[in-house]
Amino acid sequence: MSELLRILIGDDHRIVREGLKQILSDDPGVQVVAEAATGPDVLEQVQVMADRLDLVLLDIALPGRDGLDVLQQLRTAHPRLPVLMLSTYPERQYAARCIKLGAAGYLNKSADPDVMLAAVRKAAAGGVFVTPAAAEALAGAVAGRGGAEALSHREHQVFRLLIQGRSVSEIGAQLGLAPNTVSTYRARILEKTGTKNDVELALYAERDATSRNL
Repeated sequence: MSELLRILIGDDHRIVREGLKQILSDDPGVQVVAEAATGPDVLEQVQVMADRLDLVLLDIALPGRDGLDVLQQLRTAHPRLPVLMLSTYPERQYAARCIKLGAAGYLNKSADPDVMLAAVRKAAAGGVFVTPAAAEALAGAVAGRGGAEALSHREHQVFRLLIQGRSVSEIGAQLGLAPNTVSTYRARILEKTGTKNDVELALYAERDATSRNL
């Protein structure tokens, strides 16, 4: 890593990218050298300039390709390049999943600028940045909690789309899966969450998100 910490920001909202750049500009040792608005664009830019990057700031919900899929591919293709995940979702909801997939940390976009800079510095130095809420989520994952936390990565992708009201065929088209495969994942999700249909699943997701924000 050079003395100047070089960062790529992957987020589909320009206003978010500009806000992140403003926060990071407060540290003269940090420079945003690239931006991407979609999952495929992140992968393409990293492929071209991996040796000129020290960190990727990656949104969990990117168009074109799921942020968690992008994270997995980056960890496989560029294992020495740390990836710090950003999201509007609470740390308790996704932190453990991201870190288990190899992220160097998980941070809510509403985090204090000083916390954001500390997270960037720690992740770029090879550490894992964990907030107290994320630490609690990790402890819960290690303890083997059930429900949504017991879902596999692919099941969780299907889960997220189901609670958005997507049909089996729509989910299959987005994830590149056959409809019967999506139906199999749906059945597993219903079993693991103790729900009987998509309406109950949506209510479960709402209750779960509310309880995690208490």
